[in-house]
Amino acid sequence: MYTLMDLGGVIGIAAASAAVAALITFLLVYFIGKSKAQNASKSAEQVIRDAKVKAEHIVKDAQLEAKQNAFEARQQAENDIRSRKGELAAEEQKLTLREQAIDQRDAALISKENNLDRKSEQLDASIASYKKRQEELDAKIDGILKELEKVAGMSTQEAHDEIMARVESKMSMEIAQYIKNAEDEAKATAQEKAVDLLALACQKYAQDVATERTVSVVALPSDEMKGRIIGREGRNIKVLEAELGVDLVIDDTPEVITVSCFDPIRREIARRALEYLVKDGRIQPGRIEEVVAKCKKEVEESTQKYGEEACFKLGLPKINKELCNYIGRLHYRTSYGQNQLEHSMEVAYLTGIMAGELGLDVNLARRAGLLHDLGKSVDFEQEGSHVELGAQLAKKYGENEVVVNAIESHHGDVPARSVIAYLVAASDTLSAARPGARSETLETYVKRIEALETLAKGFDGVQQAYAMQSGREIRVMVIPEKVSDAEAIVMAQQMKDKIEKELTYPGQIKVSVIREYRATETAK
Repeated sequence: MYTLMDLGGVIGIAAASAAVAALITFLLVYFIGKSKAQNASKSAEQVIRDAKVKAEHIVKDAQLEAKQNAFEARQQAENDIRSRKGELAAEEQKLTLREQAIDQRDAALISKENNLDRKSEQLDASIASYKKRQEELDAKIDGILKELEKVAGMSTQEAHDEIMARVESKMSMEIAQYIKNAEDEAKATAQEKAVDLLALACQKYAQDVATERTVSVVALPSDEMKGRIIGREGRNIKVLEAELGVDLVIDDTPEVITVSCFDPIRREIARRALEYLVKDGRIQPGRIEEVVAKCKKEVEESTQKYGEEACFKLGLPKINKELCNYIGRLHYRTSYGQNQLEHSMEVAYLTGIMAGELGLDVNLARRAGLLHDLGKSVDFEQEGSHVELGAQLAKKYGENEVVVNAIESHHGDVPARSVIAYLVAASDTLSAARPGARSETLETYVKRIEALETLAKGFDGVQQAYAMQSGREIRVMVIPEKVSDAEAIVMAQQMKDKIEKELTYPGQIKVSVIREYRATETAK
């Protein structure tokens, strides 16, 4: 068991050991830190020395690069200066040449001006000489006249009156005899003169002939355009046919599409609309409606223009604006190959020529000739013949009674009540009957007749069908045992509707269904 003294000694030793250990630790840390600081200082000095060396190298490199760039810039500037000097020299040479050319031209102009001045002086001298000679001649003529008056004992006017009196006295009997002989000869050769008059009218006018059309052909840039016109599931072509009121025929014919319609106005609108759409390339229902509306307006404006031009060419007094529009619509109407507006103008010219030869009102005659087929501008829209419709329009717009009668009588429907009406009928016949006026081919005529007869024979109970009057009437014979009188009436109506729906034809077609029942017995 330790004593307190021993315990105190142990504690003292421990404290001394701890102090020695702390001292040793401090010394170690001090010397180690000092060594590291010395090493760090040496490293820092080495880094600084290395940095200075690198900085010197960088400065030297920068100086060298700056000198090189300055040298290259100087070289480029010198090259640019030399190039610019060359360009300036070339421009200076061009300017010099141009200045020389201008100087030469200026010298030539001065020379021409001097020549003109000399010629002008010569001309003035010639005019002065001419005036002097004219005055001398006038003086000599006056002197001669005075001498003649002295010799004759009368003035110039008195001499003139004396001569005229003697001539008049001498010729009066001859003139009277000549007039009498001329009247007798005119009466004796009236028929011959009439024929000559018609021949003269024909010789003074010749008109181009247009072929009859009920279809229009629109050229396409490629067959791919046909598909775009048809559209997805036929959407575009349905809108086109609904908006235009025509039939569009798209077949195997390369790069064309056919517009079929008997109404020439609708056909022209359709042709223009298709050409616009093909050229534009945007073919869709909305665009179609926009283009169709635009084309309708254009055609309306063109009809007014054609009507006014026709009246202007004929030299007619002012005609009602709406009536001019109907006249212009004839430009798009054809009949057996003749363009109706050209035909009407031709009839107007012929009628005017004959009226002038007969001493009648030429303007009234031309007006009647121009309007004689006016009804054909609306006969595809309204019921009735073109004679009836034309007379109605003429009365509506206050035309002269002579014009109205000429329209009504040019086909003999009513009696002619004026000489002008007879002349219109004659001119219409001349225009239509002259060689080449109506160019409907035999093939087209036969096809139309056959189509009409085939349509009629397609009805149940029909025995035979005959197209009459160049296709203007169809007479149908039915079997009386199969078709009653009441059924014949219904058949005529159905046949009329089918013809209007399926066929295209000029004018009107009369449908006559004939049912004849025969009872036959034989006596033996």
